[in-house]
Order: sequence, then structure tokens, then C-alpha cells
Amino acid sequence: MDLFSHSWTALRTTVAALTDQDFERPSGCTGWLVRDLVCHLVIDAQDVLITLVTPADTEPTRDAVTYWDIVDTPTGDDPLDALTVRLAAAYGDPALLKFHLDDVGSAAGRAAELADPGARVSTRDQVLTAGDYLSAYVMEWTLHHLDLIAHLPDAAEPPAEGLVAARAMLEKIAGAAFPTSFSDKDALLIGTGRRVPTDAENSELARGEWAERLPLVLG
Repeated sequence: MDLFSHSWTALRTTVAALTDQDFERPSGCTGWLVRDLVCHLVIDAQDVLITLVTPADTEPTRDAVTYWDIVDTPTGDDPLDALTVRLAAAYGDPALLKFHLDDVGSAAGRAAELADPGARVSTRDQVLTAGDYLSAYVMEWTLHHLDLIAHLPDAAEPPAEGLVAARAMLEKIAGAAFPTSFSDKDALLIGTGRRVPTDAENSELARGEWAERLPLVLG
């Protein structure tokens, strides 16, 4: 629960520090500008709020690791992705987008702090404990923090603890450990297809039979 709050606060703080020009730069999400990604974070925050007030009375069907599905490589044709881009453009002034993220994002953060970790909640036709749901979102916040700063070299990076936790989660999803020479950041970027590995990195991955597993596109 603490790691969710720490990762989410760090991500929102980084967004708050962006300049208007930064919003027009590309993000690490293929086809999305930074403004599109920030709009997606608003939607994510709404999802957190909705899920935490959607109780379930059945046994959990997923946990923080199995919450994630491996999906086909995105084509950019998803109608929800297209809607996000149109919605982001409609804000016009980046200050409005910042305000909305701060407003809804702060509420999501407070809801997470007040949540009972053992309470069962429902989302995507699945049941999880609130603790597992929020733990899964550490991956979401960490990956999108990396996406946010992909072309902003002076922006703050995700918290080290979030990088460690997200790497461990990705390794559990894959059923294999990344080479120890890989930093947590590089393991996440390469593992999720956000960066192409170098020849040397490919050689290390091949020794661990990673070639057939990558990229791990999470959905």
C-alpha cells in the first residue's frame, strides 16, 4: 500500500513539473505524446477510484501478478486509445490537464490510503483484494513514469523501490529472471518492448531463453 502511494505521488509530482512544451513531446507509449499519456493517467486514477468502491463477496480470482495478461503487440487501432488522444487534445491548455490529474489523482491516492488491504474488490470481471489490486498498480505507475520521461532527460525517474518491485513482478509474470547485469530500469524497458536490447544484451537474454518470451506486453 505504501509503495502504491510512493510511486503514484512521484509520478504526479513529475507531471506537475512539466512545462507546456513538454506536453507536446513524444512519450514512451508508441503513438502517444506526453499529453496523451497524462490524459491516460487521469483515466487510470478514475479506474482506481471506481474499483476501490466496487466490493465483491466472492473469493479472489487474481492476485497482484496474475492481474496482468500478456496481450498481442499493440497496433495503435484500439478505439479507447484513439479516444484518449482526442480527449487529451480537447484540454487545449496543459494547465487544465495538470489540474484534472492533480484533482482526481489526489482523490485516488487518498482512497488507496483508506482502503482495507484485505477487502475484496471487483474490476475487469475479476476479484482481487484491495492490497493486491494496488500492488499491481505499482507496475502501472512505474512503467508509465518511464514512458513519461522517455524523451525528457532532466525529469525525475521513478522511485528505486518501485523499479525493484515492478521488475520482480515482471519476472514472476514471465517465469524467469532477467540477467543480473541488467538494471531494474533496463529490465523493464527491454522486457516490455519499450527498448530494443543491444547485441550484448541479446546474448545474455539468449542464455536465459528469453528470446521466445519477449516482449511482454501487459494488458
